Parts: sequence; C-alpha cells; structure tokens
Amino acid sequence: MKHLIHFLALTLGITAGHARAETFTPAMRSIVIEDAVRPMEAILWYPTAHGAPMQQGHRNGVWVGVEVANDAQPMAGAHPLVILSHGMYGNARNQNWLAIELVKAGYIVASLNHPGTSTRARDPDDARQIWERAKDVTRAIDSLLENADIRPNIDPARIFMAGHSLGGMTGAQLAGARYDPAQIDATCATDPGALICEIIELWQLGKTPADRAAIAQDLHEPRIKGFALLDPGASQVFSAQSLGAIRAPVLVIGAPKDAPGALDLNVEARALIAQLAPGNATYIEPESLSHFDFLGLCTERAIPILESETAGDGMVCVDGTNERVADHAIITKAVIDFFAAQ
Repeated sequence: MKHLIHFLALTLGITAGHARAETFTPAMRSIVIEDAVRPMEAILWYPTAHGAPMQQGHRNGVWVGVEVANDAQPMAGAHPLVILSHGMYGNARNQNWLAIELVKAGYIVASLNHPGTSTRARDPDDARQIWERAKDVTRAIDSLLENADIRPNIDPARIFMAGHSLGGMTGAQLAGARYDPAQIDATCATDPGALICEIIELWQLGKTPADRAAIAQDLHEPRIKGFALLDPGASQVFSAQSLGAIRAPVLVIGAPKDAPGALDLNVEARALIAQLAPGNATYIEPESLSHFDFLGLCTERAIPILESETAGDGMVCVDGTNERVADHAIITKAVIDFFAAQ
C-alpha cells in the first residue's frame, strides 16, 4: 500500500527522537479554556520536579488510573505542546495514558472536552456546529499562549495535535482538509446507512445553506507543526483536492483488528492516507490494534459495569486489560517518534 510504513521499521526506531536522555515527572490540573463564545473544560498535563507526591488519578470501577502529581509546580523551561481531541461522545480523560507518556517525554499536553460531542455535554445544537471542534483546538492554543502562568512553559514553535476517531476528523481539518457537502450528499444518497450518514442525520449536519457554508470553511491551523490521527473517522467527507494540498506532516494509525466498533479502513484511514501528498504522510496499521485501544486501560470489572449502565457500551473494553498495555506501547512510540522528528 502506498505510504505504508512496515511496523517492524517502527519497532526498530524510525527516528532517534524516542531515545531521550531524561524522563519527566507528570503532573496535571483541571483548567478552563477561556473563550467568550465557547469556553471549554480541559485537563493540562505538564512536567513537574522529580519528587513531587504522586497519586492515582482518574481511577474508577471501569478505568485503571494513571500515576500523576496533582496541581504540582510546573518545571521551568519551555516545552512542546500537544492538543488532544477525543472521539464521538468521549472526553478529556480518554487519552490520559498517552498524555502521561508525552509528559514523560517532555511535552505539555492539553486534553479537551468538546461541547456537544463529549460524554456529559451533548447539546444537539453544539453537536450540529461540528466545525467548532476544530476551532476549539485553535481556541485552546490561543488561550494557553495568552495565559501568563502557562505561556512561559510552552515552546510556540513546537505545537502538535493528536485526535482519536472523530478527533482524527478534527485534526484533518486543522491540517487543511475541507468538508465537501456535495460529495457527502452523493455518498449518502447512494448509501444512506453508512455510519457517516447516520451521524449526519443524528446531529443534523449541514442541513441549511448557512451550515453548509460553515462546515466547508477553511479551518487550517498553521501553528500546528504535526498531526497524529488515531484511527480517524469521517475521512470520506473531505475533498480530494484539499487532502492533496496538505503540507503539514501527518501520522495516521489505522486499527485493522476485527473487533466491536471497528471502522471500515477502506473508507477511513487507508482512503485518507492514499489522498495525502507523498512525503508528508506516514501510515502504520499494527495488526493488534482495535478502534477502542486508543482509550485507557480497563479494569477486570469494566465490561459488566458498562453493560449494566448501557447495553452495548461494554465493547469499549473488549481486550482492554493486559492486551491494551502492549497496544498503548505501540501507539506511544509511534506518536512520540513522529513528533520528535518534526
């Protein structure tokens, strides 16, 4: 497959960036991305001094927690910044495991709760304005760089973004992909049962002339120097012309394992990578990865707890315990090596 980077090449190390001399101690605190139009709750993850008291964060009956220092003093010095965008009805905690590993490698991370499409913020009008997701990332960058307490710790020349599933669509838009309403009309006329068409009906996306113009606008964010798209969804909504014009480095990780929630890679990750310009894109498809392996580690009790609350939700934790540890290591190495190379 064009652009396919064999997984063995990654395991041997395609860059020297992952071999780092120092491991940083991770800290976190809850923040609000201040914005007059659309303020957001978020989590800021950052390096702190060695010896800071550590504790289990974000632990409950479903999810294994992460070891982190709460509200500790940030380590002095400027660090690269990564913005994390969650998937459909996910939240800022979904990739806490990846945030921890990025901080250990010397990054500051801001993970967002997108209004309208997050776990506990599902206002249908917010969801309809799907273009605001990409603007959320721009708002987050603006807010962090304008914050007198946070700004000194960020290297503005090294800003990156990673997004899972719907967050991958968000990342593609920020890289320069443009939503094509006519193209998606044709797709849904032919196959109205396609997942993307069901979501369009659920959220009433692009149903008015004003919304069609808004959803197709240019959302490119030039301050972001590299994008990691983690089993991205909704790839078929973008025009081929806009995908071919992307010049920012893009890493796409496809999840080929036949498991609950699996996306059709032939219309998602594989189709996306095939339309990106050669030389700008890296693609890997580790055979052990499933769509929900980009979420956190599940406890042994997770599936029955989730099923007791909402039938079907247990699928997010299928093979989500010990098997997911190894998958997280694959993802972590790929993402950190990619960012380090930019």
